[in-house]
Amino acid sequence: MTRWLMVSAAAVALSSGAAQADYTLHILHINDFHSRVEPIGKYDSTCDAEADEKGECFGGVARLATKINELRNQLKAEGQNVLVLDAGDQYQGSLFYTTYKGKDTVEFMNAIGFDAMAVGNHEFDDGPAGLQLLAEGVKFPVISGNLDLSQSPELKGKVGDMLTLDVGGEKIGIVSALAMDTPETASPGDKVIFKDDLDSLRADAQELSDAGVNKIIALTHEGYKRDQEIAAGVPGIDAVIGGHSHTLLGDMEGAEGPYPTMVKAENGVEVPVVTAQAYGKYLGHLTLTWNDSGKLIKAEGAPILLDSSVAPDAKLAARVREMGAPIEELKKRKVAEIKAPIDGDRASCRARECEMGTLLAEAMLDRVKDQGITIAIQNGGGLRASIQAGPVTMGDVLTVLPFQNTLSTFQLKGSDVVAALENGASQIEDQAGRFAQVAGLKYTVDPAAPAGSRISDVEVRSGASWVPIDNNAVYGVVSQNYMRAGGDGYKVMAEKGMNAYDFGPDLADVLADYLSKQGPDFVAKTDGRITVK
Repeated sequence: MTRWLMVSAAAVALSSGAAQADYTLHILHINDFHSRVEPIGKYDSTCDAEADEKGECFGGVARLATKINELRNQLKAEGQNVLVLDAGDQYQGSLFYTTYKGKDTVEFMNAIGFDAMAVGNHEFDDGPAGLQLLAEGVKFPVISGNLDLSQSPELKGKVGDMLTLDVGGEKIGIVSALAMDTPETASPGDKVIFKDDLDSLRADAQELSDAGVNKIIALTHEGYKRDQEIAAGVPGIDAVIGGHSHTLLGDMEGAEGPYPTMVKAENGVEVPVVTAQAYGKYLGHLTLTWNDSGKLIKAEGAPILLDSSVAPDAKLAARVREMGAPIEELKKRKVAEIKAPIDGDRASCRARECEMGTLLAEAMLDRVKDQGITIAIQNGGGLRASIQAGPVTMGDVLTVLPFQNTLSTFQLKGSDVVAALENGASQIEDQAGRFAQVAGLKYTVDPAAPAGSRISDVEVRSGASWVPIDNNAVYGVVSQNYMRAGGDGYKVMAEKGMNAYDFGPDLADVLADYLSKQGPDFVAKTDGRITVK
């Protein structure tokens, strides 16, 4: 078992005005940054310089650095205790990741000075070697407690399971866990073994407790729903700082719950759960207070919006411009003009037909329509942003589709097409990325039905008409190489796909080419091809 012990920059004891028996810890946290190194706009894609000058942009690593440094310095000057944590998924989502493959992440996280990070599923997008670069490069521990890395030559001894930090003379234990479906949503390989998350967290929290640590935080990458189950079901943890579901908490419009969300554990103790949406738009600030016996007596805080009122750190902003120069030409290349925004929000595309999903599926089908292909299936989780009205650049398209997936064509029996749709709907209640956006298909999904029997009324296009799918007929299907290889639970494509070709054009190029042919009056629409009961 790998353990980490790190002493943070000394935080002095609480000021004399505070009760000496109590201990207060300020936690500044982010999650699901997804390579949004540059500022983002209202649709989560990269913001251009003109919009930034107008004060319309959010986040960016330079703005994040400013706010973390400002708060950390202020709190420490007041004699407070501070930790800066990341709940995973720094990787994947912009041309910075496509170009630098994590080297930029290492540089910027070290510059900001994080204290610890949980492994996110997208840290495995380029296999164990991608996470290895991060774990070896950063100056703080990277952890995940439910991974058995003993067989992984890249990661053994480099990613810890838990850690203890000395902050202001108190030991703060941090346990961690990663979503169990990561082998389906990323590429950890067969040498990274996943253990049950709850069992691992319970064991690690117990080990810390047995060692005398009575202040324990779970830093997880599992999603808001699972985090609440962790808070309720893992004795000994005092708070859960999470990521993965991109959930906004707080009292603002669109929030899914309060910040913190208090969850009653099995022993009656209330445990705060927090997360800070995604893409560096917010910085979470949770304040925890324990009494002298190690009992949590107060939890409060709020996410901080990193808007134009936060000035970017000048040094980091200059470095971002320097690193961005080689990819600026590609990003700025105009590929289309559209009349209205295209909705690619995860809340839409992971639960129902969405504009971006329908558009991309139609673009995929259009690209291979002369090859006997009649059905397109794209996972909603592969869509990472919306696109605003007006000029569309290649940078906009690559922000929507950053994974460098390629078109895959193959054949499936009708019954296997239905099985693929069942997989897509199997975790709809969790807004899982596997939800199927389609073209050449119509179907109905009942989220209240048991997983595996949620799909009905599947129809395929036949000329100008729609007819029920024939379970025994063979259909030509287009998807992309990640799904065709079984990603996001689409094992049926890997196991039952016939005559597969996985090396078609990049999905981003397919979408860019299709948009370019639509003309400046194009408005993306949904048409009812997916019915949600």
